[in-house]
Amino acid sequence: MRFKLTASLISLLILVFIYLLWPLKSSEFTIEFNEQEINKKKEYLSQKPDHIHENRPNILLITADDLGVADVSLYKEGTVETPNIEKLGSEGVIFENAYVTSPICSPSRAAIFTGRYPQRYGFHFQMHDRYLKNRLEYLGFKYFMNSYPWIAKWMPAVPDEEAIEKQGLPPTEISLAELLKKYGYKTGLMGKWHLGSSGFNTPCKFGFDEQYGFMASHSLYAPEDSPGIINQKIDADWTDQFIWAGQRNGPHAIYRNCEMIEEDNYLTDRITEEAIEFINSHSSEPFFLWASYNAPHTPLQAPEHYVNKHMNIKDPVRRLHVAMINSLDDAIGRLLQHIEDSGLEENTLIFFLSDNGGAEYNLTTDNGPYFGGKTTDFEGGLKVPMIIKWKNYLQEGIRYEPMVSSLDVFATSAAVAHAELMQEKPIDGTNLIPYIKDSALGNPHEYLFWQRGFSKALRSNEWKLILNEESGDTLLYHLSKDPYEDNNVSSTQSKIKLELSKVHNQWSGRNSHPLWPSMIYFFSKKDGNAYYFDQ
Repeated sequence: MRFKLTASLISLLILVFIYLLWPLKSSEFTIEFNEQEINKKKEYLSQKPDHIHENRPNILLITADDLGVADVSLYKEGTVETPNIEKLGSEGVIFENAYVTSPICSPSRAAIFTGRYPQRYGFHFQMHDRYLKNRLEYLGFKYFMNSYPWIAKWMPAVPDEEAIEKQGLPPTEISLAELLKKYGYKTGLMGKWHLGSSGFNTPCKFGFDEQYGFMASHSLYAPEDSPGIINQKIDADWTDQFIWAGQRNGPHAIYRNCEMIEEDNYLTDRITEEAIEFINSHSSEPFFLWASYNAPHTPLQAPEHYVNKHMNIKDPVRRLHVAMINSLDDAIGRLLQHIEDSGLEENTLIFFLSDNGGAEYNLTTDNGPYFGGKTTDFEGGLKVPMIIKWKNYLQEGIRYEPMVSSLDVFATSAAVAHAELMQEKPIDGTNLIPYIKDSALGNPHEYLFWQRGFSKALRSNEWKLILNEESGDTLLYHLSKDPYEDNNVSSTQSKIKLELSKVHNQWSGRNSHPLWPSMIYFFSKKDGNAYYFDQ
C-alpha cells in the first residue's frame, strides 16, 4: 500500500512538474501584414511628385532619451544646467505643454516617425525580445524576485519566436524619411532606432539613405573597460542588470547602414560626429537628419571629465546622470554650432524633444514637481521638453502655452516640404507653424489620447483624465489650474469625467488591436494609493 501511495504521489508530482514547465509560447500572436496595403504604399512612394518646391528647408530632428522637463534648465522646474538647449529655446519657440504619445520609448518613437497614433497600427506596447517561458518562471518572478515596482503579469500564452521577430514598425506605415525622400531629401539617422531589427523594419527599410547607431532600446555608450569612462551600475533598480547584459550584442551592437561594425568611442560624441559628417556631405541639397541621442537613458556611463565637475553630488547615480545630460547638452551645442557655421541656419527647420519623461524608477531623476515619470500616464511620463526653431521665419524667444504633440513633428515637416500625403494614411499631427505665427487660429489640438491595454488617458487644454479599466481607478485633474496633478477631482466633476470618457471611447474604438501583448505591470504610488499601468 505504501508503494502504491508513493507511486501515485510521484506520478502527481511529475504531472505538476510538466504543467509548470509546459511552454507558454503560442501561434495565436502571429503577426501578418496586409500585402495590399504594402503594395499601395510602394505605389505611392514610387510616384514622382507633380511638383517639388525649390525652397523647401532642411529638417533636423534632435531627440533625447528619457529626458524629463525637470532635467533641463529650459523650464522653471529644471534642476540641471543645459545652456545649449536653453540657447536653442531662446532662438526659437519653447513649448510649455508638449506631450508624447506614450510614456515608453518605442511606441513614442513610432508616433514621431509616422505622425500617427501608434494604436492605429497595433503598436500599443513596448517591444519585448523575451516573454515568460512557462508557469514555473512566472511563479519564480512573482514570488521570489524583488522586481518592484515592476510586477509579473500572468499570461496563459505568449508570442513565439517568429512573432517576436516581427515586432516593430509595420511595413504598411509610411515614415517621415520615406515621405521626404520621395520629395528629394537626402535622409540620415544617427543614433537610436528602437523600431525593429528584422530585415523588413530596420532604418534602411524605412527610407534612410545613411544610418549609424543601434537598433534596440539601449546600447553601451562605450565598452565597459574604456579608459576615461566612468561606469555606474544601479543596484536598487531591477532593470539595470538587463540593461548591462545587452552589452553591444545583437540589436545592441553598433551598425552602419544596417551592417554591424566595431565602435570603441563614446556614443554621444560619435552620434554628433556622424551627424556633422552627414550635413557636410549633403549641405548643397535638402536633407532630413534625425540625430537620435540615447542619452541620458541607462546604462550610466559618462566621460570622466564630466563626472569630475559634479563631485559635489554625493549620490553616484545622480552624479552620472547629470554628467550624461551635460555631455548631451554639449553635443547638441556642437551640432547646432556646425549648422550655423555652415551657413545653413536660415534654411534649416530644427526640432528638439525627448521621447518620454524621466525614468524615476532607476533613481536617476525625480521629474521635479511632475508626478510619475516614464511608464506612467501622469505628467512626469508624458510631458516633455520640446523646441522648434526656424531662423528668420519663426519669431525667437516665444513660450507657446497651448498643448502640442510629438505627432506634430511629422505634420509640420510634411507641410514645409510641400509634400502631399497618402490619403489612405491620414495623420494625427498638426502643422504647428500657422498656430505659432497667428494666435487667432486657436489651439492646435482639442484632445490628446493615450492607451496601453487597460491604461487610458486623455487631455484637453483644460482637463486630464486617467483611467484604469481593470481596477476601475479614475483620476481627473483640472490641469490648466493644477499642472502638477495635486488634486483628483473625479468625485466632484462627474459630468466632465463622463464626457471625457465618451470622447476617449470614440477614439479608441477606431484603433487596431495590439500586434503583441503586454507582459508586466508598473506600480506608482501617489497620495498613499498604488496605481498600476499596463506595459
